[in-house]
Amino acid sequence: MTRKFIDLSVALESGIASDPEFMLPEIEYFNHQDTASQVTENFPGLEIDDLPGGEGWAIEKLTMYTHNGTHLDAPYHHHSTMNNGERAITIDEVPLEWCFGNGVKLDFRHLPDGHVVTPTEIDVELDRIGHTLSPLDIVFVNTAAGDRYGESDYLMRGCGMGRDATLHLLEQGVRLTGTDAWSWDAPFALTAKRYAAEKDPGIIWEGHRASMKIGYSHIEKLTNLDKLPSSGFTISCFPFKIKAASAGFVRAVAIIEE
Repeated sequence: MTRKFIDLSVALESGIASDPEFMLPEIEYFNHQDTASQVTENFPGLEIDDLPGGEGWAIEKLTMYTHNGTHLDAPYHHHSTMNNGERAITIDEVPLEWCFGNGVKLDFRHLPDGHVVTPTEIDVELDRIGHTLSPLDIVFVNTAAGDRYGESDYLMRGCGMGRDATLHLLEQGVRLTGTDAWSWDAPFALTAKRYAAEKDPGIIWEGHRASMKIGYSHIEKLTNLDKLPSSGFTISCFPFKIKAASAGFVRAVAIIEE
């Protein structure tokens, strides 16, 4: 038996349409020539010509938010409370057992941008793929946003997971979910149009806010979900540990035994 690994994380890049303008990441690259003097400054008497090829080290400076790139949201991001009034946990407190387990993929690429998924649509898809959810299954949603990452329309693409749909998963023991879209919820601009017509604040960020009732985490900006089977694989997605933070960068990987 062999193992196949599928990388589900996007590469962190600057200069592409990955986030709203105000929170785009910036990466400053320093090559081996740029940093040669940094090396010599640490060793009095050392000259740049003494270094192999006159080279220092390659390093990068990042200016970014914890929600750039593929990242895992802690319940604290969604609201200050979870589980009907408990203090919401931060990313350094997310249980590790949430982050490694059996993976399930729901294919919702056919649903229109801005559509809010319902519990019935989840059940129909689970029936189609022949899977019954178990506690701590990790459920990823493949949307129409999946192949648009970095493109000008990315933030407007994909369906979203509503409060009822999210709770439907959580009530069956799921504690970690994910999407290839920018948000677990429907795109903000499309939700804003609904709000303008309905004036119902309950539709804003409703999937995220489900953790106020049952705490959970989700991953946003996944990639390569189209390469996954519907079930029968393992997900590893441990977040970077940042003290008291709302999210952590994650290298999500699917492991398939063949």
